[in-house]
Amino acid sequence: MSQHQNENNNEIVIGSFLMMVVITGFAGGIIWGFIAQAAYFFNFMDISPKFILTSWNGAKWVYGWLGVVISVLLLSLFSIVAALIYYALMKRIKSVIGGVIYGLIIWAITVIVFPPVFPDMPALTKMNSISIITSICIYIIYGVFIGYSISFEYFERERIKGLEVTE
Repeated sequence: MSQHQNENNNEIVIGSFLMMVVITGFAGGIIWGFIAQAAYFFNFMDISPKFILTSWNGAKWVYGWLGVVISVLLLSLFSIVAALIYYALMKRIKSVIGGVIYGLIIWAITVIVFPPVFPDMPALTKMNSISIITSICIYIIYGVFIGYSISFEYFERERIKGLEVTE
């Protein structure tokens, strides 16, 4: 295989890997956003993902199903950014612990940064213990979903590259 073909293949692999990261982030936001909404519905959490819209828009539609869908879509956009950050900083971590730690970091950032920016999100001191534990669990599982998906794909691609070099 020529040098030029190798460079083109590497660009395609890197490009498709970034697309996989974006899709993983989007899917993670959708899945875990709706799970968070279900936790709110069943009173496991005091806050709904709708806090993104209800903080600034008091329209009636925001409190219905359309508000949930649009809020989860907005969370998915944030999730894409979170997945890209994981890709840039932590993709080489082989263990599930990387995802757990990442989920905890995102949870900490959320409960520290979001309350001043989004008035409908209660401060950590105002949340009950069930809500705190549930949200930590959701963020940990979200972090593991993002982290393990990206790390697995990274190491799988590295393994395949190693096989190509030996041939």
